[in-house]
Amino acid sequence: MSSTPNSCDNRTGGLERSFPVSEDELERALRETFTRRAETPRPLAADPAGLAIRRARRTGRRRALTGLALAGMATVLVTTGMAQLGGPAGQGTTPTVVLGDPRGFTPSPLSTASTVAPAPPDPVRAELDLLIGSWLHTSGGERRELTGAGPIERAQRVPDYGGWLITSAATAAGRTLWWLPPNGSPPQVLLAGADAVAVAVDGRQVAWRDGAELRAAGLVGGQLVATTGAAAPDGAVPVGFAGDAVLIRQPGTGGFSVWRRAAGGVPGAANRDVLNVYGALPDGRVVGQVSAGTPRRPCLALLDPARALSTVRTGCGPALATDGLGGVSADGRWLLVNGTRKNALLVDLNTLGAAVSGRPAGPAVAGAVAWSRAGVALHVDATGQLVRVRPDRVLAGERPTGLPVDGVGAGERPVVVADTRP
Repeated sequence: MSSTPNSCDNRTGGLERSFPVSEDELERALRETFTRRAETPRPLAADPAGLAIRRARRTGRRRALTGLALAGMATVLVTTGMAQLGGPAGQGTTPTVVLGDPRGFTPSPLSTASTVAPAPPDPVRAELDLLIGSWLHTSGGERRELTGAGPIERAQRVPDYGGWLITSAATAAGRTLWWLPPNGSPPQVLLAGADAVAVAVDGRQVAWRDGAELRAAGLVGGQLVATTGAAAPDGAVPVGFAGDAVLIRQPGTGGFSVWRRAAGGVPGAANRDVLNVYGALPDGRVVGQVSAGTPRRPCLALLDPARALSTVRTGCGPALATDGLGGVSADGRWLLVNGTRKNALLVDLNTLGAAVSGRPAGPAVAGAVAWSRAGVALHVDATGQLVRVRPDRVLAGERPTGLPVDGVGAGERPVVVADTRP
């Protein structure tokens, strides 16, 4: 007997398929399925490898751009530093100029070592540069050693950051003038074996005695240019400038004369009444010391270099020493000069006349007087101490005193460096 199929059965009236499947058949079916899927590429919704590669490339580009920017900045900084340190054009090829007969003296370029130290806490030391032994101490805290410089008498900065001019003291071989470049290079000898050397306040002219002749030249970029010369009496030496004119001290009590080197010729007639000169005013007149009054005595005077240093105005108030030491401020207002009582006197040149007077201003000057851009006079006294003179405080009754300078060895004296920069 057979049964009738029910609509609820899972069977139809067609061909029947057996359900039993062997393991081998199942494996083959799965392999075929995976093979067909592998052969049909599908785009992935996310590509992890591509994303990582793109991120790496973006990072590399950013690093490359950053490196290029930093390299550009470094190039600019190095170039700027070289321009600042290089100084005036042509310094690297400046020849050494040795004039006159060194009398057996063979100059050689000085070696230098430059170090930067913290600026000294003493405000006096921070106003002007100082030469202590063989070391130059700048107001900015730099120290440069001048090996072999020997005794130094004067030094001054050259305008426009053109370095320093250093004049040696008198020796058996004469005097030497060095130019110290601002870029750390060794000093160069400009003159050697000179009988006397005078440098203009602005550092742009130099005059010297060379044997039987007076010579003068301009100073540009560490080179002597446009040199001129003239015969002069024995013992006549240059002591300073009034504009382009060279002030000449005649031997003995012969007075002073003017050499207008631009016009050629020889120094003019000497004015025997002039005893000393201290400097020039901004208008070109010279501040000096003359023999005047009744009875005759040393007096202050304004002198006209265009008329053989004739006297324009005289003031015979203070008792003045005749050593010729002193200095005029850059604005032409003040004169610091020695008195007869072994002290310094401060004179207001605006009041120069019959009633002029000098106010006591501390120990006597024993070397060069240097005025800072702030209008303060600095000098070294006979004991080697540094004296700072502020006109406003002297007018208020203050008596300046000397201050010891650190690092000064036995038998040494510091030298105050004049600052001629604007």
